[in-house]
Amino acid sequence: MTTLEQHTQWDREHCWHPFTQMAEYEPLVIERAEGVWLYDTSGKRYLDGISSMWCNLVGHHHPQIDAAIHLQLDKLAHATTLGLANVPAIELARRLAELAPGDLSHVFFSSDGSSAIEAALKIAFQYWRQCESPRPEKKRFVALGEAYHGDTLGSASVGGIDRFNAIFQPLLFDVLRLRCPAVGPRADAKFYLAELESLLQKQHEEIAALIIEPCIQAAAGMVFHPPGYLRGVRELTARYDVLMIADEIVTGCGRLGPLFACEIENVIPDLLCLGKSLTGGYLPLSATIATPRIYQAFLGDTASGRAFRHGHTYAGNPLGAAAALATLNVLTSDEVQQRLPKQILNLAGMLAHLETQPHVAATRQLGMIAAVELTPSADKNERYPQAERIGHKVCRAALHKGLWLRPLGDTLVIMPPLSISDEELDFVGQVLAESIAEITNRR
Repeated sequence: MTTLEQHTQWDREHCWHPFTQMAEYEPLVIERAEGVWLYDTSGKRYLDGISSMWCNLVGHHHPQIDAAIHLQLDKLAHATTLGLANVPAIELARRLAELAPGDLSHVFFSSDGSSAIEAALKIAFQYWRQCESPRPEKKRFVALGEAYHGDTLGSASVGGIDRFNAIFQPLLFDVLRLRCPAVGPRADAKFYLAELESLLQKQHEEIAALIIEPCIQAAAGMVFHPPGYLRGVRELTARYDVLMIADEIVTGCGRLGPLFACEIENVIPDLLCLGKSLTGGYLPLSATIATPRIYQAFLGDTASGRAFRHGHTYAGNPLGAAAALATLNVLTSDEVQQRLPKQILNLAGMLAHLETQPHVAATRQLGMIAAVELTPSADKNERYPQAERIGHKVCRAALHKGLWLRPLGDTLVIMPPLSISDEELDFVGQVLAESIAEITNRR
């Protein structure tokens, strides 16, 4: 039998972990999970405070999702969707068309969030070459500063975080970049919308699409946009005939309260991308959902060359689609929807308590997504030197107390599964408070 020591050694020797400096990596091998809890190979448990990288939506080992996957496994594990269809993918496409805002109704499946964004960019580019009134000069994209949309070359190109992309810059295409519309001294949406309109006035004839993470730029440090910004972006892109791509890979599937962040400001994008939570964190599956206007431009006979020649081997995988259907059923159930408002209030209360700590500069919350900013002094605008890695140290302290978190610099992210109980949420708040005090007082 393989021992814990062997797994740890093999992990160090053979597994190359993403976004991880392997020279400093400290193995933590997870063997099983239940609800909001992860269990390592020694039996110690950790509350999954970030939903296993923002994707485990309704808890680990959920009976309904487990049952759906088992049932589908007895029928069909995989069949290509290149010229074939399968029942779960058809039913999932129909369900997403019913749930998505407005007339978003045509679903293109991929394997992960980056791939969903890649598809959206290529769809937008190709659309302008074969729509009713072709505009081949429209081939540029607008993206926000500090945006994150994935790691493939296209999705990285529209990303704007240097620590992720700088080394690959020679491989990436150029985009038109707007300032990150952060809530702060210039919190008024009008300021940032004026900047967008100025850009569109000058260059809209060459712009294919604008891409945006609605309401929250997650990897930027959970940066919240000022109210009205999303709505203004939609109005301006529509006015200047620029497509709008909504990246809801983090904000979609109910984490903010509504099923989609776009619903908060009654926005209907031209393309909407989902991933991460779509299958409840069980299996890799993502979706790019288009309006009929976009879809119709790709129809014609074979000789027309209008088909979207892009796809992935596991797109629309039956097991992933079955998991996604079960996840959506759990998410939209009365049980989850009736509990969610109280959970959001409880999280707000926990954040209010954390804000009383001397080394917490600020907290932010939208639905069940929250962030905690750290500060070394009473000056709430001061930040720790980056080299001190205070956020990392706080998360390591929390890990020793049974809470798993992964920071964004010195921003602590809280995004637990929606199945978290009041007592478990209290545990998160208690451990965070203790860990922040422990590390900041030691400095």
